[in-house]
Amino acid sequence: MNGYLLATIAVLLFSTSPALMRFAPGIGPIEIAFWRLATGTATVLAFTAVASHRIAWRRILTLEFVAYGALVAAHFGSFVASLAFTSTAHSLAITYTAPAFVAVFARAFLKEAISPRAIAGIAIAITGTVYLTGFEPEMSARTLVGDALALVTAITFGIYSIAGRRTRHRIPLYDYACGVYGWGAAWLLPFVLWEAPGATRGVIPMLAVAAAGVLPLGMGHTLYNAALRRIPATGANVIAVFEVVGGTLLMALIFGEIPTWTSLVGAAVLLAGILVVVLDPTPHRAVLPSPAAAREGLREGGETPVA
Repeated sequence: MNGYLLATIAVLLFSTSPALMRFAPGIGPIEIAFWRLATGTATVLAFTAVASHRIAWRRILTLEFVAYGALVAAHFGSFVASLAFTSTAHSLAITYTAPAFVAVFARAFLKEAISPRAIAGIAIAITGTVYLTGFEPEMSARTLVGDALALVTAITFGIYSIAGRRTRHRIPLYDYACGVYGWGAAWLLPFVLWEAPGATRGVIPMLAVAAAGVLPLGMGHTLYNAALRRIPATGANVIAVFEVVGGTLLMALIFGEIPTWTSLVGAAVLLAGILVVVLDPTPHRAVLPSPAAAREGLREGGETPVA
């Protein structure tokens, strides 16, 4: 399947997260992140059973995946923490500067050239996001802390995107997703044990959290990682920014929260930036796996990775 289509489907799944979280009041944010990662891991394992794929556990039980898990835990944890210190507008606007970091990291670590047109598209997309979220400069010690945490969210998502693309030739998709989500949950578990006693749980809130683990994380992030194996990291990440638009539309449809004209203008600018990047005619050379890497992927019962 085309990588851009995979990224688009992933974003549609990402967009369900805000609406699902509306049904989970009383559960702590770190606990929500933990259960999403744990449920996402279970979702991937279910897919492996259907696909008759055998996960190479020795690959996952390594320091490399411990580090990937810490990265994902930091991404989810810093975003949740940023909301406690700064406004949602600030947090979202800064978090979705991630494409700029992906572009820099892709150039530095993957040697993926970024064309001037793609750079312009990234700038347009980020501008649209800032406009859509209603970002307004504020200056206080508390806001600066929240903004710094949102910046950590953007940077860690950028590194996560690069890691997903960099491992595409040697680690099958299901192995990578299972290891990353599983170790991410493991990193968050101590914080959950500290936070959980004060949580208020119910059937509907827990079902909503479980659904957030299955749809935007277990399915959405896995498709996003599949897209990273087929298209440049910058292209996939710019498409992911459209999550904020999809989430806004879902909130309008389900809860009647009609977006303002300012939000609609911001969404249009954001979409324009995404189209500039996606329709960039600059060729991106796909690096195919070596025969040895392909044989290794087949030997582990996984799919042969593709660029």
